[in-house]
Amino acid sequence: QVHLAESGGGLVQPGGSLRLACTASGRSMGMFTMAWFRQEPVKEREFVAAFRWSGGNTYYSDSVQGRFTITRDNAKNTVYLQMNDLKSEDTAVYYCAAEQYGSPYGSYTYWGQGTQVTVSP
Repeated sequence: QVHLAESGGGLVQPGGSLRLACTASGRSMGMFTMAWFRQEPVKEREFVAAFRWSGGNTYYSDSVQGRFTITRDNAKNTVYLQMNDLKSEDTAVYYCAAEQYGSPYGSYTYWGQGTQVTVSP
């Protein structure tokens, strides 16, 4: 069983930055594709970014491309989401997800509990 725990959310002003972290336990995550999703109230959960399990390729939604960066440290079983130039529309609960040998845009079996990011003056 894989347990994912997010951290790093909070309140930030527009134009500011935050770094989210997701630490996995229970399995070594080297063979897992790791991703970040977000969800606003009464909206569907949307894909934000992913780091494929092999090859080091990263993937981003159009809305965050150029502002957000996903990285991973397999030795620490942790994936990060560096968020720069934050906008009010980035306000959401951010979720970490993992799938063994997963496709970046496919389904994910394991999910964290989420961390709130609020962008407001």
